[in-house]
Amino acid sequence: MVKTKIIFPSPGAYEYPLLIKSLLLSGQRYETEQEIVYADKLRYSYRTLNERIRQLANVLTAAGVKAGDTVAMLDWDSHRYLECFFAVPMIGAVLHTVNIRLSAEQVLYTMNHAQDDLVLAHDDFLPLLEQIHGGLTTVKGYIQLSDETAKATTLPVVGEYEQLLSQSPATYDFPDFDENSVATVFYTTGTTGNPKGVFFSHRQLVLHTLSMVGTFSAYQGLPLLRSDDVYMPITPMFHVHAWGVPYVATLMGVKQVYPGRYEPNTLVRLYRQEKVTFSHCVPTILQMIMGCPEAAGTDFSRWKMLLGGSALALGTASQAAATGMQVFSGYGMSETCPVLCATYLRASELEQSMEEQLPLRIKTGVPAAMVDLKIVDACGKDVLHDGESMGEVVVRAPWLTQGYLHDPEKGAELWDGGWLHTGDIGSINARGVLEIKDRIKDVIKTGGEWISSLELESLISKHPAVMSVAVVGIPDLQWGERPMAMVVCTPSLQINQANLEDYLMQFVDNGSINKWAIPKKFLFVDDIPKTSVGKVDKKLIRKTELAARG
Repeated sequence: MVKTKIIFPSPGAYEYPLLIKSLLLSGQRYETEQEIVYADKLRYSYRTLNERIRQLANVLTAAGVKAGDTVAMLDWDSHRYLECFFAVPMIGAVLHTVNIRLSAEQVLYTMNHAQDDLVLAHDDFLPLLEQIHGGLTTVKGYIQLSDETAKATTLPVVGEYEQLLSQSPATYDFPDFDENSVATVFYTTGTTGNPKGVFFSHRQLVLHTLSMVGTFSAYQGLPLLRSDDVYMPITPMFHVHAWGVPYVATLMGVKQVYPGRYEPNTLVRLYRQEKVTFSHCVPTILQMIMGCPEAAGTDFSRWKMLLGGSALALGTASQAAATGMQVFSGYGMSETCPVLCATYLRASELEQSMEEQLPLRIKTGVPAAMVDLKIVDACGKDVLHDGESMGEVVVRAPWLTQGYLHDPEKGAELWDGGWLHTGDIGSINARGVLEIKDRIKDVIKTGGEWISSLELESLISKHPAVMSVAVVGIPDLQWGERPMAMVVCTPSLQINQANLEDYLMQFVDNGSINKWAIPKKFLFVDDIPKTSVGKVDKKLIRKTELAARG
Protein backbone atom coordinates (compact mmCIF):
# COMPACT_ATOMS: atom_id res chain seq x y z
CA MET A 1 0.00 0.00 0.00
CA VAL A 2 1.39 3.42 -0.99
CA LYS A 3 1.80 5.83 1.92
CA THR A 4 0.00 9.09 1.29
CA LYS A 5 -0.50 12.31 3.22
CA ILE A 6 -3.72 12.42 5.23
CA ILE A 7 -5.09 15.61 6.75
CA PHE A 8 -7.74 14.95 9.35
CA PRO A 9 -10.96 17.00 9.15
CA SER A 10 -11.67 19.90 11.44
CA PRO A 11 -13.78 19.21 14.52
CA GLY A 12 -17.43 19.46 13.54
CA ALA A 13 -16.78 18.99 9.81
CA TYR A 14 -19.67 17.13 8.20
CA GLU A 15 -18.67 13.90 6.47
CA TYR A 16 -21.26 13.77 3.68
CA PRO A 17 -22.51 10.19 3.17
CA LEU A 18 -23.45 9.08 -0.33
CA LEU A 19 -27.07 8.13 0.32
CA ILE A 20 -30.03 7.71 -2.04
CA LYS A 21 -31.86 10.54 -0.26
CA SER A 22 -29.35 12.96 -1.82
CA LEU A 23 -30.51 11.96 -5.32
CA LEU A 24 -34.14 12.70 -4.41
CA LEU A 25 -33.47 15.99 -2.65
CA SER A 26 -31.38 17.27 -5.57
CA GLY A 27 -33.98 16.42 -8.21
CA GLN A 28 -36.84 18.60 -6.99
CA ARG A 29 -34.69 21.76 -7.08
CA TYR A 30 -34.75 22.02 -10.84
CA GLU A 31 -38.32 21.38 -12.00
CA THR A 32 -40.58 21.18 -8.94
CA GLU A 33 -43.74 21.05 -11.05
CA GLN A 34 -42.41 18.61 -13.66
CA GLU A 35 -44.63 15.56 -14.15
CA ILE A 36 -44.52 11.94 -13.07
CA VAL A 37 -47.05 9.99 -15.20
CA TYR A 38 -48.51 6.53 -14.60
CA ALA A 39 -49.94 5.23 -17.90
CA ASP A 40 -53.38 6.81 -18.45
CA LYS A 41 -54.25 6.59 -14.75
CA LEU A 42 -52.41 9.30 -12.82
CA ARG A 43 -50.06 12.25 -13.07
CA TYR A 44 -48.54 14.48 -10.41
CA SER A 45 -45.59 16.82 -9.83
CA TYR A 46 -42.13 16.29 -8.36
CA ARG A 47 -43.36 18.26 -5.36
CA THR A 48 -46.05 15.62 -4.85
CA LEU A 49 -43.52 12.82 -5.47
CA ASN A 50 -41.42 14.07 -2.56
CA GLU A 51 -44.48 14.34 -0.31
CA ARG A 52 -45.66 10.83 -1.22
CA ILE A 53 -42.22 9.34 -0.53
CA ARG A 54 -42.35 10.83 2.97
CA GLN A 55 -45.87 9.50 3.44
CA LEU A 56 -44.68 6.05 2.33
CA ALA A 57 -41.79 6.22 4.79
CA ASN A 58 -44.32 6.82 7.58
CA VAL A 59 -46.49 3.93 6.32
CA LEU A 60 -43.54 1.54 6.30
CA THR A 61 -42.41 2.64 9.77
CA ALA A 62 -45.94 2.22 11.14
CA ALA A 63 -46.03 -1.28 9.63
CA GLY A 64 -42.99 -2.17 11.70
CA VAL A 65 -40.24 -1.87 9.09
CA LYS A 66 -36.90 -1.03 10.70
CA ALA A 67 -33.43 -0.29 9.39
CA GLY A 68 -31.97 -3.52 8.04
CA ASP A 69 -35.36 -5.10 7.28
CA THR A 70 -36.22 -6.16 3.73
CA VAL A 71 -39.28 -4.95 1.84
CA ALA A 72 -40.38 -6.91 -1.24
CA MET A 73 -42.06 -5.21 -4.20
CA LEU A 74 -44.27 -6.92 -6.81
CA ASP A 75 -45.73 -4.40 -9.23
CA TRP A 76 -45.81 -3.37 -12.86
CA ASP A 77 -43.76 -0.28 -13.76
CA SER A 78 -45.53 2.47 -11.87
CA HIS A 79 -45.22 5.65 -9.80
CA ARG A 80 -45.45 3.38 -6.74
CA TYR A 81 -42.32 1.53 -7.81
CA LEU A 82 -40.48 4.85 -8.19
CA GLU A 83 -41.62 5.88 -4.70
CA CYS A 84 -40.33 2.60 -3.26
CA PHE A 85 -36.97 3.06 -5.05
CA PHE A 86 -36.47 5.96 -2.67
CA ALA A 87 -38.59 5.52 0.48
CA VAL A 88 -37.50 1.97 1.35
CA PRO A 89 -33.71 2.45 1.28
CA MET A 90 -33.99 6.01 2.66
CA ILE A 91 -35.33 4.67 5.98
CA GLY A 92 -32.41 2.23 6.09
CA ALA A 93 -34.33 -0.83 4.88
CA VAL A 94 -33.49 -3.00 1.86
CA LEU A 95 -35.72 -3.03 -1.24
CA HIS A 96 -36.16 -6.47 -2.84
CA THR A 97 -37.44 -6.01 -6.39
CA VAL A 98 -39.07 -9.38 -7.02
CA ASN A 99 -38.85 -10.81 -10.52
CA ILE A 100 -42.56 -11.31 -11.25
CA ARG A 101 -41.79 -13.47 -14.30
CA LEU A 102 -40.15 -16.26 -12.33
CA SER A 103 -42.04 -19.43 -11.54
CA ALA A 104 -43.98 -19.59 -8.26
CA GLU A 105 -41.33 -21.94 -6.89
CA GLN A 106 -38.53 -19.50 -7.75
CA VAL A 107 -40.41 -16.50 -6.35
CA LEU A 108 -40.85 -18.42 -3.09
CA TYR A 109 -37.15 -19.28 -3.05
CA THR A 110 -36.01 -15.68 -3.65
CA MET A 111 -38.36 -14.19 -1.04
CA ASN A 112 -37.22 -16.65 1.61
CA HIS A 113 -33.57 -16.27 0.62
CA ALA A 114 -33.83 -12.46 0.85
CA GLN A 115 -35.65 -12.84 4.19
CA ASP A 116 -38.42 -10.42 3.21
CA ASP A 117 -40.28 -8.85 6.14
CA LEU A 118 -43.04 -6.85 4.40
CA VAL A 119 -44.47 -7.30 0.90
CA LEU A 120 -46.01 -4.63 -1.34
CA ALA A 121 -48.02 -6.35 -4.06
CA HIS A 122 -50.23 -5.30 -6.96
CA ASP A 123 -53.64 -6.96 -7.14
CA ASP A 124 -52.50 -8.95 -10.19
CA PHE A 125 -49.95 -10.82 -8.05
CA LEU A 126 -52.20 -11.65 -5.10
CA PRO A 127 -53.06 -15.13 -6.52
CA LEU A 128 -49.34 -15.93 -6.78
CA LEU A 129 -48.71 -14.81 -3.20
CA GLU A 130 -51.77 -16.65 -1.91
CA GLN A 131 -50.34 -19.79 -3.52
CA ILE A 132 -46.94 -19.49 -1.80
CA HIS A 133 -47.90 -17.66 1.41
CA GLY A 134 -47.78 -20.82 3.53
CA GLY A 135 -44.16 -21.38 2.49
CA LEU A 136 -42.92 -17.85 3.22
CA THR A 137 -40.87 -18.07 6.41
CA THR A 138 -40.15 -14.42 7.28
CA VAL A 139 -43.00 -12.32 5.81
CA LYS A 140 -45.06 -10.57 8.50
CA GLY A 141 -47.59 -8.69 6.37
CA TYR A 142 -48.67 -7.26 3.02
CA ILE A 143 -49.60 -3.87 1.59
CA GLN A 144 -52.01 -4.06 -1.34
CA LEU A 145 -51.43 -2.00 -4.50
CA SER A 146 -54.64 -1.33 -6.42
CA ASP A 147 -55.24 0.68 -9.57
CA GLU A 148 -58.98 0.60 -8.97
CA THR A 149 -61.04 -1.09 -6.25
CA ALA A 150 -58.92 -3.35 -4.05
CA LYS A 151 -59.50 -7.04 -4.72
CA ALA A 152 -60.47 -9.43 -1.94
CA THR A 153 -57.62 -11.57 -0.64
CA THR A 154 -56.91 -14.12 2.07
CA LEU A 155 -53.48 -12.58 2.76
CA PRO A 156 -52.88 -10.71 6.05
CA VAL A 157 -53.06 -7.24 4.48
CA VAL A 158 -51.99 -4.18 6.48
CA GLY A 159 -53.98 -1.94 4.16
CA GLU A 160 -54.28 -0.55 0.65
CA TYR A 161 -51.36 1.62 -0.52
CA GLU A 162 -53.24 4.81 -1.46
CA GLN A 163 -55.46 4.71 1.62
CA LEU A 164 -52.47 4.24 3.89
CA LEU A 165 -50.61 7.13 2.25
CA SER A 166 -53.60 9.44 2.53
CA GLN A 167 -53.69 8.83 6.29
CA SER A 168 -49.96 9.51 6.81
CA PRO A 169 -48.13 12.83 7.30
CA ALA A 170 -46.04 14.19 4.43
CA THR A 171 -43.07 14.94 6.70
CA TYR A 172 -40.28 12.53 7.58
CA ASP A 173 -36.75 13.20 8.76
CA PHE A 174 -34.66 10.69 6.81
CA PRO A 175 -31.60 9.74 8.88
CA ASP A 176 -27.95 9.61 7.94
CA PHE A 177 -26.24 6.24 8.18
CA ASP A 178 -23.31 4.34 6.70
CA GLU A 179 -23.23 4.79 2.91
CA ASN A 180 -22.10 1.18 2.57
CA SER A 181 -25.45 -0.04 3.91
CA VAL A 182 -27.27 -2.37 1.52
CA ALA A 183 -30.03 -0.50 -0.35
CA THR A 184 -31.38 -3.05 -2.85
CA VAL A 185 -31.35 -6.74 -3.65
CA PHE A 186 -32.72 -8.70 -6.60
CA TYR A 187 -32.13 -12.09 -8.15
CA THR A 188 -30.47 -13.09 -11.40
CA THR A 189 -31.06 -16.47 -12.99
CA GLY A 190 -28.10 -18.47 -14.20
CA THR A 191 -27.67 -21.55 -16.35
CA THR A 192 -27.89 -23.91 -13.37
CA GLY A 193 -29.12 -23.88 -9.79
CA ASN A 194 -31.25 -21.39 -7.91
CA PRO A 195 -31.37 -17.66 -8.71
CA LYS A 196 -28.48 -15.69 -7.17
CA GLY A 197 -29.01 -12.62 -4.99
CA VAL A 198 -27.28 -9.46 -6.27
CA PHE A 199 -27.07 -6.54 -3.85
CA PHE A 200 -26.00 -2.90 -3.99
CA SER A 201 -25.18 -0.27 -1.37
CA HIS A 202 -26.26 3.36 -1.22
CA ARG A 203 -22.74 4.42 -2.17
CA GLN A 204 -22.72 2.18 -5.23
CA LEU A 205 -26.12 3.36 -6.48
CA VAL A 206 -25.22 7.03 -6.01
CA LEU A 207 -21.91 6.66 -7.85
CA HIS A 208 -23.57 4.69 -10.66
CA THR A 209 -26.22 7.41 -10.96
CA LEU A 210 -23.67 10.23 -11.10
CA SER A 211 -21.62 8.37 -13.71
CA MET A 212 -24.72 7.78 -15.84
CA VAL A 213 -25.69 11.46 -15.67
CA GLY A 214 -22.32 12.28 -17.20
CA THR A 215 -22.38 9.40 -19.68
CA PHE A 216 -25.92 9.99 -20.96
CA SER A 217 -26.01 13.78 -20.81
CA ALA A 218 -22.61 15.35 -21.33
CA TYR A 219 -21.48 14.03 -24.72
CA GLN A 220 -22.78 15.11 -28.10
CA GLY A 221 -21.91 11.64 -29.36
CA LEU A 222 -24.19 10.04 -26.75
CA PRO A 223 -27.14 12.45 -26.31
CA LEU A 224 -29.57 10.18 -24.49
CA LEU A 225 -30.99 12.12 -21.56
CA ARG A 226 -31.03 15.89 -21.26
CA SER A 227 -33.13 18.18 -19.06
CA ASP A 228 -35.81 18.62 -21.74
CA ASP A 229 -36.18 14.90 -22.50
CA VAL A 230 -39.17 12.74 -21.56
CA TYR A 231 -38.21 9.36 -20.12
CA MET A 232 -40.19 6.10 -20.28
CA PRO A 233 -38.60 2.81 -19.16
CA ILE A 234 -39.30 -0.34 -21.16
CA THR A 235 -37.00 -2.44 -19.00
CA PRO A 236 -38.84 -3.83 -15.95
CA MET A 237 -38.17 -1.95 -12.75
CA PHE A 238 -37.50 -5.28 -11.01
CA HIS A 239 -34.51 -5.79 -13.33
CA VAL A 240 -31.41 -3.90 -12.10
CA HIS A 241 -33.52 -0.89 -11.04
CA ALA A 242 -34.66 -0.44 -14.68
CA TRP A 243 -30.95 -0.11 -15.49
CA GLY A 244 -30.70 2.65 -12.86
CA VAL A 245 -32.27 5.28 -15.13
CA PRO A 246 -35.17 6.20 -12.78
CA TYR A 247 -32.55 7.39 -10.27
CA VAL A 248 -30.87 9.43 -13.03
CA ALA A 249 -34.15 10.90 -14.27
CA THR A 250 -35.23 11.86 -10.75
CA LEU A 251 -31.88 13.50 -9.99
CA MET A 252 -32.21 15.53 -13.21
CA GLY A 253 -35.87 16.41 -12.67
CA VAL A 254 -37.03 15.26 -16.12
CA LYS A 255 -40.58 14.19 -16.98
CA GLN A 256 -41.04 10.46 -16.32
CA VAL A 257 -43.70 8.17 -17.81
CA TYR A 258 -44.34 4.76 -16.25
CA PRO A 259 -46.36 2.51 -18.58
CA GLY A 260 -47.60 -0.18 -16.20
CA ARG A 261 -47.77 -3.60 -17.81
CA TYR A 262 -45.88 -3.71 -21.11
CA GLU A 263 -48.18 -3.92 -24.11
CA PRO A 264 -46.65 -2.77 -27.41
CA ASN A 265 -49.64 -0.76 -28.67
CA THR A 266 -49.95 1.00 -25.29
CA LEU A 267 -46.24 1.84 -25.32
CA VAL A 268 -46.54 3.43 -28.76
CA ARG A 269 -49.62 5.43 -27.71
CA LEU A 270 -47.82 6.70 -24.60
CA TYR A 271 -44.82 7.61 -26.77
CA ARG A 272 -47.08 9.79 -28.91
CA GLN A 273 -49.32 11.23 -26.20
CA GLU A 274 -46.62 12.05 -23.64
CA LYS A 275 -43.98 13.04 -26.24
CA VAL A 276 -41.48 10.48 -24.98
CA THR A 277 -37.92 10.98 -26.23
CA PHE A 278 -35.82 8.38 -24.40
CA SER A 279 -36.38 4.73 -23.49
CA HIS A 280 -34.35 1.57 -23.04
CA CYS A 281 -35.18 -2.09 -23.64
CA VAL A 282 -33.92 -5.43 -24.90
CA PRO A 283 -33.99 -6.07 -28.69
CA THR A 284 -36.93 -8.48 -28.48
CA ILE A 285 -39.15 -5.76 -26.97
CA LEU A 286 -38.03 -3.35 -29.69
CA GLN A 287 -39.11 -5.87 -32.33
CA MET A 288 -42.52 -6.20 -30.66
CA ILE A 289 -42.95 -2.42 -30.66
CA MET A 290 -42.03 -2.05 -34.32
CA GLY A 291 -44.36 -4.89 -35.31
CA CYS A 292 -47.49 -3.75 -33.46
CA PRO A 293 -50.46 -2.10 -35.29
CA GLU A 294 -50.04 1.25 -33.48
CA ALA A 295 -46.50 1.56 -34.89
CA ALA A 296 -47.74 1.69 -38.49
CA GLY A 297 -47.39 5.24 -39.72
CA THR A 298 -45.95 6.51 -36.42
CA ASP A 299 -43.04 8.93 -36.67
CA PHE A 300 -40.40 7.62 -34.27
CA SER A 301 -37.78 10.22 -35.17
CA ARG A 302 -37.72 11.82 -31.72
CA TRP A 303 -37.35 8.44 -29.90
CA LYS A 304 -33.82 7.66 -28.67
CA MET A 305 -33.64 3.97 -27.74
CA LEU A 306 -30.84 2.36 -25.73
CA LEU A 307 -30.65 -1.39 -26.41
CA GLY A 308 -29.00 -3.84 -24.04
CA GLY A 309 -29.44 -7.19 -22.35
CA SER A 310 -28.48 -9.00 -25.54
CA ALA A 311 -26.73 -8.08 -28.77
CA LEU A 312 -28.49 -5.72 -31.17
CA ALA A 313 -28.52 -7.38 -34.59
CA LEU A 314 -27.83 -5.20 -37.62
CA GLY A 315 -31.13 -6.22 -39.21
CA THR A 316 -33.13 -5.09 -36.17
CA ALA A 317 -31.18 -1.85 -35.97
CA SER A 318 -31.85 -1.20 -39.66
CA GLN A 319 -35.60 -1.78 -39.20
CA ALA A 320 -35.65 0.67 -36.29
CA ALA A 321 -33.63 3.27 -38.19
CA ALA A 322 -36.07 3.00 -41.11
CA THR A 323 -38.83 4.27 -38.77
CA GLY A 324 -36.68 7.26 -37.79
CA MET A 325 -35.75 5.84 -34.38
CA GLN A 326 -32.27 6.60 -33.06
CA VAL A 327 -30.72 3.41 -31.68
CA PHE A 328 -27.76 3.11 -29.32
CA SER A 329 -26.19 0.06 -27.69
CA GLY A 330 -25.40 -0.36 -24.02
CA TYR A 331 -23.58 -3.06 -22.13
CA GLY A 332 -23.69 -4.36 -18.59
CA MET A 333 -25.10 -7.16 -16.49
CA SER A 334 -27.08 -7.59 -13.30
CA GLU A 335 -23.89 -7.75 -11.26
CA THR A 336 -22.60 -4.42 -12.64
CA CYS A 337 -25.56 -2.22 -11.58
CA PRO A 338 -25.62 -2.42 -14.73
CA VAL A 339 -24.16 0.16 -17.15
CA LEU A 340 -20.53 -0.32 -18.17
CA CYS A 341 -20.43 0.83 -21.81
CA ALA A 342 -22.54 2.64 -24.38
CA THR A 343 -22.34 3.67 -28.03
CA TYR A 344 -20.29 6.82 -28.53
CA LEU A 345 -20.04 8.46 -31.95
CA ARG A 346 -17.30 10.95 -32.80
CA ALA A 347 -18.12 14.18 -34.59
CA SER A 348 -16.92 12.82 -37.94
CA GLU A 349 -19.07 9.70 -37.48
CA LEU A 350 -22.15 11.78 -36.70
CA GLU A 351 -21.75 13.38 -40.13
CA GLN A 352 -21.98 9.98 -41.85
CA SER A 353 -25.18 8.53 -43.24
CA MET A 354 -27.27 6.35 -40.92
CA GLU A 355 -26.38 3.33 -43.04
CA GLU A 356 -22.71 4.02 -42.28
CA GLN A 357 -23.42 4.70 -38.61
CA LEU A 358 -25.41 1.54 -37.87
CA PRO A 359 -22.41 -0.88 -37.71
CA LEU A 360 -20.95 1.51 -35.10
CA ARG A 361 -24.21 1.87 -33.19
CA ILE A 362 -24.59 -1.89 -32.70
CA LYS A 363 -21.11 -2.31 -31.22
CA THR A 364 -21.04 -2.64 -27.46
CA GLY A 365 -19.52 0.79 -26.97
CA VAL A 366 -17.00 2.77 -24.96
CA PRO A 367 -16.57 2.22 -21.20
CA ALA A 368 -18.18 4.88 -19.01
CA ALA A 369 -16.17 7.09 -16.68
CA MET A 370 -14.62 5.20 -13.74
CA VAL A 371 -15.03 1.83 -15.49
CA ASP A 372 -11.78 -0.12 -15.85
CA LEU A 373 -12.37 -2.82 -18.45
CA LYS A 374 -10.11 -5.24 -20.27
CA ILE A 375 -10.07 -8.68 -21.89
CA VAL A 376 -8.07 -11.65 -20.66
CA ASP A 377 -7.26 -15.14 -21.88
CA ALA A 378 -8.04 -18.40 -20.06
CA CYS A 379 -4.94 -17.92 -17.89
CA GLY A 380 -5.96 -14.42 -16.86
CA LYS A 381 -3.34 -12.68 -19.00
CA ASP A 382 -4.21 -9.44 -20.79
CA VAL A 383 -5.21 -9.73 -24.46
CA LEU A 384 -4.21 -7.14 -27.04
CA HIS A 385 -6.66 -4.34 -27.82
CA ASP A 386 -6.30 -4.68 -31.59
CA GLY A 387 -9.92 -5.27 -32.53
CA GLU A 388 -9.21 -8.86 -33.52
CA SER A 389 -7.89 -10.70 -30.46
CA MET A 390 -10.61 -12.05 -28.19
CA GLY A 391 -10.82 -12.76 -24.48
CA GLU A 392 -13.15 -12.68 -21.50
CA VAL A 393 -14.32 -9.23 -20.46
CA VAL A 394 -13.33 -8.44 -16.87
CA VAL A 395 -14.10 -5.20 -15.11
CA ARG A 396 -13.65 -2.96 -12.08
CA ALA A 397 -15.86 -0.01 -11.15
CA PRO A 398 -17.09 1.61 -7.90
CA TRP A 399 -20.61 0.20 -8.26
CA LEU A 400 -20.14 -3.52 -8.95
CA THR A 401 -21.80 -6.01 -6.61
CA GLN A 402 -19.25 -7.28 -4.12
CA GLY A 403 -20.63 -10.81 -4.13
CA TYR A 404 -23.82 -12.86 -4.04
CA LEU A 405 -26.16 -12.78 -1.06
CA HIS A 406 -25.45 -15.67 1.36
CA ASP A 407 -23.23 -17.36 -1.26
CA PRO A 408 -19.53 -16.58 -0.65
CA GLU A 409 -18.27 -19.36 -2.95
CA LYS A 410 -20.11 -18.03 -6.01
CA GLY A 411 -18.99 -14.51 -5.07
CA ALA A 412 -15.36 -15.64 -4.97
CA GLU A 413 -15.76 -17.15 -8.47
CA LEU A 414 -17.25 -13.88 -9.72
CA TRP A 415 -14.28 -11.89 -8.36
CA ASP A 416 -11.50 -14.36 -9.18
CA GLY A 417 -8.20 -12.48 -9.34
CA GLY A 418 -9.66 -9.17 -8.14
CA TRP A 419 -11.61 -8.47 -11.35
CA LEU A 420 -15.33 -9.13 -11.87
CA HIS A 421 -15.69 -11.82 -14.54
CA THR A 422 -18.58 -11.11 -16.92
CA GLY A 423 -18.60 -14.45 -18.75
CA ASP A 424 -18.63 -12.54 -22.06
CA ILE A 425 -16.12 -12.96 -24.88
CA GLY A 426 -15.16 -9.73 -26.64
CA SER A 427 -12.55 -7.72 -28.50
CA ILE A 428 -11.41 -4.13 -27.96
CA ASN A 429 -10.08 -2.00 -30.80
CA ALA A 430 -7.38 0.67 -30.71
CA ARG A 431 -10.03 3.33 -30.03
CA GLY A 432 -11.12 1.49 -26.91
CA VAL A 433 -14.45 0.35 -28.35
CA LEU A 434 -15.63 -2.97 -26.92
CA GLU A 435 -17.44 -5.47 -29.12
CA ILE A 436 -19.04 -8.46 -27.43
CA LYS A 437 -18.60 -11.55 -29.55
CA ASP A 438 -20.58 -13.99 -27.43
CA ARG A 439 -21.24 -15.41 -23.99
CA ILE A 440 -18.56 -17.95 -23.08
CA LYS A 441 -21.27 -20.59 -22.82
CA ASP A 442 -22.75 -19.60 -26.21
CA VAL A 443 -19.57 -19.56 -28.32
CA ILE A 444 -19.81 -22.38 -30.85
CA LYS A 445 -16.67 -24.54 -30.91
CA THR A 446 -16.41 -26.38 -34.22
CA GLY A 447 -13.32 -28.22 -35.43
CA GLY A 448 -11.08 -26.28 -33.06
CA GLU A 449 -12.43 -22.89 -34.23
CA TRP A 450 -14.69 -20.45 -32.42
CA ILE A 451 -17.82 -19.17 -34.13
CA SER A 452 -19.69 -16.21 -32.68
CA SER A 453 -23.42 -16.91 -32.45
CA LEU A 454 -24.01 -13.13 -32.22
CA GLU A 455 -22.17 -12.47 -35.48
CA LEU A 456 -24.20 -15.14 -37.29
CA GLU A 457 -27.44 -13.73 -35.84
CA SER A 458 -26.54 -10.25 -37.06
CA LEU A 459 -25.83 -11.50 -40.61
CA ILE A 460 -28.96 -13.65 -40.83
CA SER A 461 -31.10 -10.81 -39.44
CA LYS A 462 -30.21 -8.66 -42.46
CA HIS A 463 -32.27 -10.92 -44.75
CA PRO A 464 -35.54 -9.07 -45.47
CA ALA A 465 -37.62 -12.17 -44.69
CA VAL A 466 -36.14 -12.62 -41.20
CA MET A 467 -38.00 -11.00 -38.32
CA SER A 468 -35.84 -12.47 -35.55
CA VAL A 469 -33.19 -15.17 -35.18
CA ALA A 470 -31.27 -17.08 -32.52
CA VAL A 471 -28.18 -19.21 -33.16
CA VAL A 472 -26.88 -21.93 -30.83
CA GLY A 473 -24.34 -24.71 -31.04
CA ILE A 474 -25.61 -28.29 -31.26
CA PRO A 475 -23.52 -31.47 -30.88
CA ASP A 476 -21.85 -32.84 -34.02
CA LEU A 477 -19.96 -36.15 -34.09
CA GLN A 478 -17.37 -34.92 -36.60
CA TRP A 479 -16.82 -31.31 -35.56
CA GLY A 480 -17.84 -31.26 -31.89
CA GLU A 481 -20.46 -28.56 -32.49
CA ARG A 482 -22.16 -26.95 -35.46
CA PRO A 483 -24.43 -23.89 -35.55
CA MET A 484 -28.21 -24.20 -35.59
CA ALA A 485 -30.43 -21.19 -36.36
CA MET A 486 -33.97 -20.68 -35.08
CA VAL A 487 -35.76 -18.20 -37.36
CA VAL A 488 -39.02 -16.25 -37.21
CA CYS A 489 -40.05 -15.05 -40.68
CA THR A 490 -41.87 -11.84 -41.47
CA PRO A 491 -45.56 -12.56 -42.14
CA SER A 492 -45.43 -11.43 -45.76
CA LEU A 493 -42.20 -13.20 -46.76
CA GLN A 494 -41.31 -16.88 -46.42
CA ILE A 495 -37.93 -18.58 -46.90
CA ASN A 496 -36.42 -22.02 -46.47
CA GLN A 497 -33.06 -23.46 -45.44
CA ALA A 498 -31.66 -23.47 -49.00
CA ASN A 499 -32.53 -19.77 -49.40
CA LEU A 500 -30.65 -18.81 -46.22
CA GLU A 501 -27.67 -21.03 -47.04
CA ASP A 502 -27.37 -19.33 -50.43
CA TYR A 503 -27.78 -15.93 -48.78
CA LEU A 504 -24.97 -16.60 -46.28
CA MET A 505 -22.57 -17.68 -49.03
CA GLN A 506 -22.03 -14.02 -49.94
CA PHE A 507 -20.48 -13.51 -46.48
CA VAL A 508 -18.29 -16.56 -47.03
CA ASP A 509 -17.19 -15.16 -50.39
CA ASN A 510 -16.28 -11.73 -48.93
CA GLY A 511 -14.40 -13.27 -46.00
CA SER A 512 -16.81 -12.26 -43.22
CA ILE A 513 -17.33 -15.87 -42.11
CA ASN A 514 -15.95 -19.29 -42.90
CA LYS A 515 -18.03 -21.85 -44.80
CA TRP A 516 -18.38 -24.08 -41.74
CA ALA A 517 -20.09 -21.18 -39.91
CA ILE A 518 -23.21 -21.62 -42.08
CA PRO A 519 -25.73 -23.33 -39.78
CA LYS A 520 -26.16 -27.06 -40.24
CA LYS A 521 -29.85 -26.71 -39.45
CA PHE A 522 -32.50 -23.99 -39.66
CA LEU A 523 -35.67 -24.22 -37.59
CA PHE A 524 -38.55 -21.99 -38.72
CA VAL A 525 -40.78 -21.12 -35.76
CA ASP A 526 -43.53 -18.70 -34.75
CA ASP A 527 -41.66 -17.48 -31.67
CA ILE A 528 -38.24 -17.76 -30.04
CA PRO A 529 -38.10 -18.72 -26.32
CA LYS A 530 -37.35 -15.81 -23.96
CA THR A 531 -36.09 -15.57 -20.39
CA SER A 532 -37.95 -13.78 -17.60
CA VAL A 533 -36.35 -10.46 -18.62
CA GLY A 534 -37.03 -10.81 -22.36
CA LYS A 535 -33.66 -12.14 -23.51
CA VAL A 536 -33.42 -15.03 -25.96
CA ASP A 537 -33.26 -18.23 -23.88
CA LYS A 538 -30.47 -20.14 -25.60
CA LYS A 539 -30.23 -22.61 -22.76
CA LEU A 540 -33.84 -23.69 -23.38
CA ILE A 541 -33.31 -23.78 -27.17
CA ARG A 542 -30.35 -26.15 -26.77
CA LYS A 543 -32.23 -28.29 -24.25
CA THR A 544 -35.30 -28.56 -26.49
CA GLU A 545 -33.21 -29.45 -29.54
CA LEU A 546 -31.31 -32.15 -27.67
CA ALA A 547 -34.59 -33.61 -26.40
CA ALA A 548 -35.98 -33.64 -29.95
CA ARG A 549 -32.89 -35.51 -31.15
CA GLY A 550 -33.45 -38.14 -28.46
